[in-house]
Amino acid sequence: MTTLLHIDASVRSFYGEGEKHSSISKMLGQHLIKHWKKQHSDDQIIYRDIGEQTPNFVSQKWLEAVFTPESKRTDAHRVVLAESDQYIDEVASTDIILITTPMYNYGMPAALKAWFDQIIRINKTFTFDLARGDFPLEPIFSNKTLILLSSCGEFGFGEGEIREHMNHLGTHIKVLSHYLGVNQFFEIRSEYQEFGDQRHQDSLLAAKQKIENLVSALTRTSSKKMLIA
Repeated sequence: MTTLLHIDASVRSFYGEGEKHSSISKMLGQHLIKHWKKQHSDDQIIYRDIGEQTPNFVSQKWLEAVFTPESKRTDAHRVVLAESDQYIDEVASTDIILITTPMYNYGMPAALKAWFDQIIRINKTFTFDLARGDFPLEPIFSNKTLILLSSCGEFGFGEGEIREHMNHLGTHIKVLSHYLGVNQFFEIRSEYQEFGDQRHQDSLLAAKQKIENLVSALTRTSSKKMLIA
């Protein structure tokens, strides 16, 4: 059985497809979950809407707690780190991480950055050893898959496209995903939202088809692993 961690980051709610002010990224997430459940009805899905319930930003007290040896932490330290511990436990227990998010000002929403900051933590998700030379950080987790579903107001953010240099969303998340133990990263985006023309509709349809194809591909891969095992 596979465990899937579903993180929604948009501040918008999902009222239904096509509804005014409804979140497109959350809609794409629902589309993936629907098709995933058709083929993996017994899988566990952990869900968090961090756009609605925003993670706390890290603070001086948080840093003090993190860098205090576990055996010397006070109750106050443990309280400060409780949220981080919960997020890390969820990541540790999952096989696939699904993140849905809009592109805000060419990057990720503050809530999503706060979530990553709470999770990427020394001796919990990565180790630090200067004996490794100029690359002392090494992830603790491994063999996880991350699926990023994003929505963009403009267009051309893909590799080799006109706004590739302005894409600080997918590129940033891909780098950070390494420290969650991710070795398979997939990104599907819808574009042209601000234009609201046929190109936007075509982009949505293409994103949905890519999602369905990805679910099928991951299902085939999972089945092969089961046969090999």
